[in-house]
Amino acid sequence: MKIHLSLLTAFIFSLLATSLTYANEDERNTKKVFVFELKSDIDPRTNRKVRLAMEEAKNQKADLIIIHLDTYGGAVTDADDIRTRILESTIPVYSFIDKDAASAGALISIACDSIYMAPGASIGAATVVMGGSGEAAPDKYQSYMRSMMRSTAEARGRDPRIAEGMVDEKLEIEGISKAGEVITFTVSEAITNNFCEAQVASIPDLLEHIGWENHELIYYEPSSVEDVISLFLNPVVSGFLILVIFAGIYFELQTPGIGFPLLASVIAIILYFIPYYLTGLAANWEIAVFIVGVVFLLIEIFVVPGFGIFGVLGILGILTGLTLGMIPNDLFDFTFVASGKLFASLLTVLLAAIIATILLFTLMPKVNEWKAFTTLSLASTQQRAEGYTATTYSDELVGKEGLAHTRLMPSGKVRIDDEIYDAYSRGEFIEKGDRIKIISAEGTSLRVKKINPET
Repeated sequence: MKIHLSLLTAFIFSLLATSLTYANEDERNTKKVFVFELKSDIDPRTNRKVRLAMEEAKNQKADLIIIHLDTYGGAVTDADDIRTRILESTIPVYSFIDKDAASAGALISIACDSIYMAPGASIGAATVVMGGSGEAAPDKYQSYMRSMMRSTAEARGRDPRIAEGMVDEKLEIEGISKAGEVITFTVSEAITNNFCEAQVASIPDLLEHIGWENHELIYYEPSSVEDVISLFLNPVVSGFLILVIFAGIYFELQTPGIGFPLLASVIAIILYFIPYYLTGLAANWEIAVFIVGVVFLLIEIFVVPGFGIFGVLGILGILTGLTLGMIPNDLFDFTFVASGKLFASLLTVLLAAIIATILLFTLMPKVNEWKAFTTLSLASTQQRAEGYTATTYSDELVGKEGLAHTRLMPSGKVRIDDEIYDAYSRGEFIEKGDRIKIISAEGTSLRVKKINPET
């Protein structure tokens, strides 16, 4: 009986060991397939997404990367970065063209180890076009694109002349294209000419086609940080941040020593530029132009009297830095920047600046009355019994003329009949020494306007 029990125990342990061995074997044979999508214009944001996705695939120790592709193209420089990463990848990269892989999308696909296409998809039409008009770009750009297409096709064992024919309409390839037309392949044409391995309906079909039955699909999900970056790239949010930048600088100049408006402005500047910088839109020189613009404006306000060259350069520098920081320009080359994007960024900056100006000059005289502003101002009551007094100005001063004792921006001090009074203008800046006229007496401050010499 004991012998039978021992044999049964040994048999059970043998079964358990065998099952564990098979389980471990299955786990070792499971292939990790990392998938991410490219379904938008190729630009610095897409470039960043590809870099992060491929880094994540490497961290996940993926056995295969599949790019789910559907794009009409975009910036050539960013497409070049992406195709270089693909060519240098130690992990095999396949592209699954869902619908279109045109222009820069064709370059990215050709850089992949294998290309698979869904029914009705197409690849080609890689002529470089101008961002605004859609017309063909100058030949230097076409030559650059032709060279990249040839070298990429050669690296993947595909016909470099066909790849070049996707860019150059003058190139005639017998049986494939005629002079005057660029090459665009359907699925069957791409398969025939070795620019597609097979037609598949989906990524699972692709994996079934290559015989990977035992696999784990890992889909790339942007981190919460990337979601926040995308939020701050929204033109509405960017416009609000621009408004805070202008408002913070203005209130800091009006209420020196508080610090909070300046802090709010600095935070807004950081939140504005960092997302565009991380996505490759805002270059170092554009941020530098903005900073120089702010410095020039401060010189105009505190050092140089009047409004002259420093003020003009300061405003231009600020607007230029904010506007160009939103678009994928190459210095002052806007060849690949769509005119709509340039106009949208310029409109966002100008509207935010105009709205900020209107709000500031409208609300500044009443800002101290806001309950929300009491955290920045003295909230305690100063009683007469404790020795505190307040000077209120009577309507008898209305109509009198005098001089600006300090610069009014728009608050400051004025001299009337050898007496100094607190005053503010109607929103205009009044230089020290300018003649002014009192137009109303409002509590502890006078409202004044500048008297022009001709009047």
